[in-house]
Amino acid sequence: MNFRARHWRYGLLIGTAFVAGAAVGPSLGSLGSAFAQDSSRTDMYQMLKVFGDVMQRVRAEYVDPVNDKDLIENAINGMLTGLDPHSSYMNAKAFRDMQIQTKGEFGGLGIEVNEDKGIIKVVSPIDDTPAARAGIKPGDIITALDGKTLIGATLNDAVDKMRGPPNSKIMLTLKRQNIDKPIEVSLTREIIHIQVVKSRMEPHDIGYVRLSQFTEQADAGIKQAVKNLRAQNGGKLRGLILDLRNNPGGLLDQAVSVSSDFIDQGEIVSTRARHPEDSQRWDAKGDDILRGAPLVVLINGGSASASEIVSGALQDHHRAVLLGTRSFGKGSVQTVIPLPGDGAMRLTTARYYTPSGRSIQALGITPDVPVQETAEARPNFGGERESDYNKILSNQGGTGPQAVPPRNDLPPIAKQIPDKPGANFPKFDPAKPDDTDFQLQEAMFLAQAMAAQKSASAN
Repeated sequence: MNFRARHWRYGLLIGTAFVAGAAVGPSLGSLGSAFAQDSSRTDMYQMLKVFGDVMQRVRAEYVDPVNDKDLIENAINGMLTGLDPHSSYMNAKAFRDMQIQTKGEFGGLGIEVNEDKGIIKVVSPIDDTPAARAGIKPGDIITALDGKTLIGATLNDAVDKMRGPPNSKIMLTLKRQNIDKPIEVSLTREIIHIQVVKSRMEPHDIGYVRLSQFTEQADAGIKQAVKNLRAQNGGKLRGLILDLRNNPGGLLDQAVSVSSDFIDQGEIVSTRARHPEDSQRWDAKGDDILRGAPLVVLINGGSASASEIVSGALQDHHRAVLLGTRSFGKGSVQTVIPLPGDGAMRLTTARYYTPSGRSIQALGITPDVPVQETAEARPNFGGERESDYNKILSNQGGTGPQAVPPRNDLPPIAKQIPDKPGANFPKFDPAKPDDTDFQLQEAMFLAQAMAAQKSASAN
């Protein structure tokens, strides 16, 4: 509704300007403006004529017969993907798939992917899916499917090929940093029922909650998980670890709701659009379900979008301590606009800002306590963060990365936490996270110290 109203409003304003100029006699300035408008229109009409000529030539002379619908859809998608890495066109099937995915259930492999310069890259595997169980990692480049190259394929093409009937197999060829040979992974498609929230009790009355994606079930799942943890532990919950690592994001309203689960009042996030009247602000709308208990949030380079909204809000309000590595840096909002023919366009319509006014676009959220996943510093292979992509939005309009002064409320123990594991620390084993997940171990150490500090101050 807002999108259509905006374009109608512009049509009225331009029309009024030309009528006024004819009736009153324009000044030199308005004459220049009118000439600029005429020139712009002439250029647009000329390019539309070129488009028509190209399409006619392709239809008549391309080596194989082509479908007019495919040509138009490719042209529309090219127009949108040429804007930034996150705008795109969805045909009817892709739009239906997106709607199913945001509800938390879809068919396929369980990989969140993005496109950069025609290269399909993994943003994050989804927990408990074929992709996650096969060990696919953020930053992996998918070079081929069933032996057929993806060079020149669009993101929609790649996603369509990876989805299919349950129990059907597909071979992915991957290029991974620091590994010279291609990696081939055979996967079996299945119906992906995303359990977006997992939880368990850790020692010393500390709870652990993993949120893997911001689907429609995210907020309700977080509330239920905390309720269950408290019930399982006889009502005791001295602290919580919220794991947002490799969470690629999702729905904006769920990010606001999850933030509100821990923040009583104040701003959560604001957005600034091209037109000031379209900018918005969201405030906390709930009670702290932890009742003031300490909160540690785990983030890494795969934490994007909605994950960064939550992390930024909790950090700015000093409600949580962030531990891990710098987040992805996606500070833009995409609006899904339905189109005739049952398709839709995903269009970047705004930048978002944390409560202190920071834009994290292409910068990411810097953790309060930096802790690497492994002992070796991971070289940037490209495509692992927003700043690695082409045609990204600039970071503008915010208060800058130094808007929030250094934390002075961290427990003294935070300074003793090492920034990486020792050389002999065991390799990560998803079946033994407490023993092999170094970031989680340090988050537990920090949460226990914060809980003890809170108990001491209350006595």
